[in-house]
Amino acid sequence: MERIIFLVDMQSFYASLEKVYHGGLDHQPVVVAGDPKIRSGVILAACPIAKRWGIQTAEALWEAENKCPDLVVIKPHMQAYINASIEIAAALESFSDEVEPYSVDEIFVEMTHSLKLSSESAFQAAKRMKRHIKRMLGVNARVGIGSTKVLAKMACDHFAKKNKNGIFTLTEENIPGTLWPLPIGKMFGVGRRMDDHLRNMGIRTIGQLAHFPAEQLKKRWGVNGELLWRTAHGWDPSPVTVSTHIHQKGIGHRMTLPRDYNTWKEIKVVLRELSEEVARRTRANGYMGMTVSAGAGGQNVHDSVGFHRQQKLPDYTNDGKMIYESAAELFNKHWGGYPVRSVGVTLDQLIPDTYRQLNLFHPVQDRETLNRTVDSLKSRYGSAAILHASSLTTAGQAKLRAQKIGGHYK
Repeated sequence: MERIIFLVDMQSFYASLEKVYHGGLDHQPVVVAGDPKIRSGVILAACPIAKRWGIQTAEALWEAENKCPDLVVIKPHMQAYINASIEIAAALESFSDEVEPYSVDEIFVEMTHSLKLSSESAFQAAKRMKRHIKRMLGVNARVGIGSTKVLAKMACDHFAKKNKNGIFTLTEENIPGTLWPLPIGKMFGVGRRMDDHLRNMGIRTIGQLAHFPAEQLKKRWGVNGELLWRTAHGWDPSPVTVSTHIHQKGIGHRMTLPRDYNTWKEIKVVLRELSEEVARRTRANGYMGMTVSAGAGGQNVHDSVGFHRQQKLPDYTNDGKMIYESAAELFNKHWGGYPVRSVGVTLDQLIPDTYRQLNLFHPVQDRETLNRTVDSLKSRYGSAAILHASSLTTAGQAKLRAQKIGGHYK
C-alpha cells in the first residue's frame, strides 16, 4: 500500500499570528523582525502583503523599510509562537495518531491508515485540515502531499505555496513534469555550496541529478551522494514518528554578538557561557559527548573571516568546564585576532549518560554533584539564577539570553 504523507506548513506563521493578536492589521504590510539595536534586525517573517512589496525573509530590516515606508514592524514573541505550534500539532492528532513536528511552523502527518479507514480523499482531508487550523488560530496553512516525507516537503515548498487552494500532490508519476525541471538549488537538501558543486559537474536541474549515475555521486560524496540521488527521485523510507529526532547527534549554541568583540578577555566570557549552556542541555537530555566544536565569525578590512574546528576529548563528558577548556584551546589556536561577531560551541558524538569510565587521575564525582546542584537551582529559579562573575561584565550575555528563546525575546 502506497503511503500518503502530509507536510502542513503555516503561511507566514509569525506575521500571521501577530496580525491575529494585534487586530486591525489585516490589510497592512506586517513583518516580524529582531531588534536592530542589537544587530538582529533581520526579517523573520513577512505577511503576504509585505511580500508583494518585495520583502523577503532573512533580509535586513532597513532594506525592507526602504522598500515599504508604511511597513509595520513587530518584535518576535517566540513563546507565543511555540505555544501555537504545540496547539496545532495537538489538533492534527484528531486526523492521525502519527504526527511529527518538523519545525515551529511545519508538521508531518502520516495519513495512510486514516484515509484507508475513511471515505475522504487526500485532497478532501487536506482541505478540512486547513479549515480547522484557520478556525482555530486564524492562520492559513498549505499542505504538500506525497508518498514520502521528502516528496511531501517539496510538494509544499515549491507548489502548494503557489497554488490558490494551498494544496499540491507530488507522486513518482508526476515529478518528471513538475519537480525535475526545477533548478538543482531548489531540491531539498541542496545548500549553496552543494549547488555550486553540482553545477560545476554540469548538473543544473533536479532531473539532471536524477539521471546522473548514482555510483559517481556516491564515489564523490559517499552516502550523502546516494542520498542526493534518491531525493531527486523522491525516495525516502523514513517514518513519520514523534521519536524521529529524539536521538541527537550534537547539542550546540551559536549567537550573534551585540557588537564586535575585539579581545580574548571579552570573547572568553561568552565562550564560557555557551559552554555551560551546552553542558546543561546535554545533561538535561541524558547525554555525554566526546567531541567539542568551536567557531567564530567576523570581518577584517577586506572580507568576512572566521573558523570552525573540532577536537576530541580524552573522555566523554557533559561538564561545562571541560567543554569550555577545549573550546578555548581551539580558539587560541585558530582565531586570527580579528573582531568577532558570532561565537558557537557544540558537543558531538553523544551517547546516553548511563555509565562512565572511571579515571583515577581525573575524578569527576565532585563536578557531577556541583552540576546537579546548579541545574536544580536554574530549573527552579531560571537560567540566570546562578552565573559566573564574568557574566556580570559588559561582555556577558547570559542574563540577556535567559529572557529569550531561540535568540529572540519570549
